[in-house]
Parts: sequence; C-alpha cells; structure tokens
Amino acid sequence: MKKAILYVRVSTEEQTKGYSQRSQEETLVRYCSLNNYHVIATYIEDASAKTFERPQFNKLLIQLRKFKHSVDLILFTKWDRFSRNAADAYQMIKLLNSLGAEPQAVEQPLDLEIPENKIMLAFYLASPEVENDRRALNVIAGLRRAQKEGRCMGKAPFGFDNLTTPDGKRYIAPNADATMVKWIFEKLATGKYTSESILKKAQGRGFKHQKNAFWILVRNPVYMGKIIVKAYKTEAAQMVTGQHMPIISEALFYDVQSFLDGRRRYQVVSIAAPEKFPLRGSLVCSKDGRLLTASSSRGRKNYYDYYHCSSFCGVRFKAEIVNAAMLKELQKYKPDPAVKELYKLTLKDVYSQANNERIKTINSLKEEINRLNNRAAKARELMLSDSIQADDFRTIKNECEQGIIKAEQQLSDISPLTNIEPLIDKSLIVLETIDSLYTCGNATVKRNIVGSMFPEKLEFDGEHFRTARVNEAVKLIYNVGVAFSQNKKGQKQNFSALSSWG
Repeated sequence: MKKAILYVRVSTEEQTKGYSQRSQEETLVRYCSLNNYHVIATYIEDASAKTFERPQFNKLLIQLRKFKHSVDLILFTKWDRFSRNAADAYQMIKLLNSLGAEPQAVEQPLDLEIPENKIMLAFYLASPEVENDRRALNVIAGLRRAQKEGRCMGKAPFGFDNLTTPDGKRYIAPNADATMVKWIFEKLATGKYTSESILKKAQGRGFKHQKNAFWILVRNPVYMGKIIVKAYKTEAAQMVTGQHMPIISEALFYDVQSFLDGRRRYQVVSIAAPEKFPLRGSLVCSKDGRLLTASSSRGRKNYYDYYHCSSFCGVRFKAEIVNAAMLKELQKYKPDPAVKELYKLTLKDVYSQANNERIKTINSLKEEINRLNNRAAKARELMLSDSIQADDFRTIKNECEQGIIKAEQQLSDISPLTNIEPLIDKSLIVLETIDSLYTCGNATVKRNIVGSMFPEKLEFDGEHFRTARVNEAVKLIYNVGVAFSQNKKGQKQNFSALSSWG
C-alpha cells in the first residue's frame, strides 16, 4: 500500500471561488480511499503559491527529509494548489523526487515518466503564473490611475487617516497629528534649528517615530496636497494635485526643501550669557586647555564673580579684572585712516559684484518661469488641436506648475537690493569706536565683537590676554602687526584707490 501526504492550500481570496479547505480535503481523502492509499499526514495551508516559502509546506519538507523514501505521494487537487511559479515548481518537483515522493494533482493527473505529459505539466504550471502576472498588472494599472486622479493609495502617511467614500473610493484626510506635522515644517522653515534637534523636540511632544520616518515625512509632498506618480516603464514620474486637504502650503514645503538641500544656511542660535560674564565660552584654561566657565561665589557679605576652569585645576580669575582687561585690549584697535578709504572702496566693489550675480540669477529665474508658462500654453494648444492626449497635457501642465512654484520660491528667497552707502558709513563708525560699542553693549553684543575679532579661544594670565590669532580682516583694517606697514622701498603705500592694487 502506497503512503501519501495530503496538501491542501487556499488563500483568503480564493475561498470565495470554490477552493475551500474542506472541499479539497474531502476530494483528496476520497481519491485515496478509491486507490487504496494510506494517508499518513495532512497539511493545510493558508498562503500564496507565488513561492514555496510557506509554513506548512516547510513542515512537509522537514518530515520528508527526516524520513527519506518513507512517503510515496504528495497529493493535491490541482497543480495551481502546488505552485503558481513554473520555475520554482520544476525545482521543487526535482527535490521531492530526490526524497522519494512524487507530487500529483488528483484532478489533473499526469504520468511524468511519459515525455509528452511534460507539455501538459508546463501548461498546468504556466497558466496560474500567467493569471498572477495579469492580476498584478491590473493592480498596478489601477493604482497608477487612482494616483493620477489625485488619490493617495496605500497606508495613509503620518497626520492623515484612511477613509472611504460612500461609493467605495479610498481617500485620506488630516487627523489630530496634522498639528504636529505643521509644527515640524514651521520649525524647519525658520532655519534656527537643525533637523536632529527638531526631531528630538517632536519626540518630546509625542512624535513616536525615528529618524528615517522623520526624513520621509519632511520630504513627502503629500503634506502640501500633491501626489507623486512614480516612473513606470516609458512613463516619466510626475506630481499631480491631490484630492485630499493639504496640511501645509506649497510655499512652506518648498521653503523647508531649500533649507534641507543647503540652499539656505542654518542660523546658529546664540548662547545666552549673563551680563556680568560676557566672555564665558571665549576663554580657555592655560593649564589643561578646557573652557572656562563662570559663576558667582558667596562670601561672608557679598557675592563674588569669577571665570574658572570646569576641572579641578584651580584656575580662576575675578570677572571684573578679566572684563576690564578685554576693554583695555580693544582700546588698542584704531583703524588706519588710509585703510578706511580702501575698506570703503573694497566693500562697494564686492557688493557691486554680488549684485551683478544676483541680477543674473533673478533674470535667469524669470526666463525659466516664462519658458514654463509658454510650454504649458503650447501644450494646451496641442491638446485642443488633438495633437496630444489629455493625459499628456495634464502631465506637462503639472511639470510646468511645479517648476514655476520652485522658481518663484527661489525668487522670494533672494533679498531685495539695498543702498549700501549708509551701511558702510555706519560700519566705519563702529570700527572707530569698537571699545565704546563694547562698553555700552549687552552680553550678546560683546560676545559678537570678541568672536568676530578673535576666531580662537583666548588665554588670560591674570593681567593680560596672551597673544591670540586675530581675524585677517581685523589685521588689515586696524593695521595690526606688519600688515600694510611699508613696501619693499620703505615708502608708504597709497590706499586712495583700488587701482593701486592692480
């Protein structure tokens, strides 16, 4: 008596088409009874037949490998119950034969020892695979058609819910998380915070996603009411207007993209410092090179202010002595009269060159906007004359609209032209009275002055600041060291005109 294992497979979708587990099992049991086969096991599977990575089929293989040549037949109703992938099916048949088991479909029986029957086997195996491929193409076509209509398919992005219209069409709508999405975009658009810091703040406010999901969110145009239709075969990718309600404006979305792409610089947030410690963060310890911090110590009657090392090396200085030494240091800086004129002419020249580049950029963007408008108008004429299809016109129109929005956003990012003369005059006054400006300024102003003049941290020896590297521009303006002192013949150089630097 031959020994057989029964294999029953059905997917949820197929149960409505007469492929129920019970009917298959009854057919197989009846077939074994009529042919006097001994059933030693039955495996019931609820999985797709696209691959053989199925839980119950893997258990079946484990049993066959454990007891080789102990099973004669693997029975199923039809070959599509066995596999819907012809290439994989041939390999599995070969493997089962090597284990001593012969796969057979009781409703499509084939004697594979007869060569001609292999043609029928190829037909039985290829038919379900072709059916699967056709179904997949229909699904892809349906999804792309829905996307071109502006509907977001699949799982709704963060900030949206999946909903269904009365006629069964799916759409998305903003939910309570939409306020979090808007907050993230608005914070990024300020340019004051890095994306990492905004992610941490968002997580503190209840955002339960990690970095990858955050980056997908801030790059997804669905939040400005657009749907991306990906490229497919000969069709190019396109962006269409969605049917859903946007959470943010297009201007805000593109502003954030400019920041993320590096077209806008990150605005560093200044460190807050008490008025009595303007040099905190600008000083380093002469012993171990650590930054000096600052604090007030309570004495018997009063509080005393100190800059001190963050370690236990014992270095500390009275704040009033250090602050007075910095003021004395700044009083040394007085601009050379000849350099003032050169400074003024140089700034005008640099600003003029920057304006020329800005004008070129503005003209280029305006030309691009006109080009895109003309392209859209020409496409409309071609559609009206039946030279192109309506779908092609919509594709071209969407591409032009997105290009125009980006160009207009870049135009808005370009600052308007200003009269630089008053600014130059004001800057000369600042250069001449840098010590007074330092005295009258608050802690932030003082930190900016010190940071711009001395790019490296300063060391204080108790009375004076040790020689530190001075900003190159400061050297030239204030004639520090040997800069602009004399030429090779020992004569003073003429700074009255830029032509002398030719």
